[in-house]
Amino acid sequence: MENEKYLNDISEIKNLMNKSSRFISLSGLSGILAGVYALVGAWLAYKTIYFDTSTMGAYSDLVISEDAVIRLLVIATAVLVLSIVTGIGLSIRKASKSNENVWNTASRRLVINFMIPLATGGFFIIFLIEKNMFGLIAPLTLIFYGLACVNASKYTIGDVRYLGITMIALGLLSTWFLGYGLLFWALGFGGCHILYGSLMFFKYERK
Repeated sequence: MENEKYLNDISEIKNLMNKSSRFISLSGLSGILAGVYALVGAWLAYKTIYFDTSTMGAYSDLVISEDAVIRLLVIATAVLVLSIVTGIGLSIRKASKSNENVWNTASRRLVINFMIPLATGGFFIIFLIEKNMFGLIAPLTLIFYGLACVNASKYTIGDVRYLGITMIALGLLSTWFLGYGLLFWALGFGGCHILYGSLMFFKYERK
């Protein structure tokens, strides 16, 4: 009987330590919605690219006008902002249901470790845009986002690590098949977010 109580105490201590070191209020539903936003953004990007009269070339070697690039950046920014706002809102709701503080040591570490690779990639991509090197933008967004997920995964749900690895693999494939970045971008940010978000929702949130 005492052994059983001892094991229960150890299990409870372990759970408390896990909660204090990992941000577990990350919502799988936010991943699903981020994937939906990304697919809508990819569709708008497709219309921007292929219905812009100033674009030239076949699918794999398009020459896109400067105005079209600006519209694509606006679409990508809108998708990013919507995803962040949705993620924060749903995480706060999930944390409040569990009577947990959404902004704690674990969440701060998560944000810092996530933003370091993401900000680095963002500045790098801005430099590429300034140099008119548009072909690498889609692959690099996937790769740096994947690195950010892997880097931050030790402070949140472990499934985020596998999402990051998948994104990195898609980014490398997109670099090999240069010119088909929009397809890989939709598959990564759209399909993978919906897939992993669904897995996380049914694994951790569905009662």
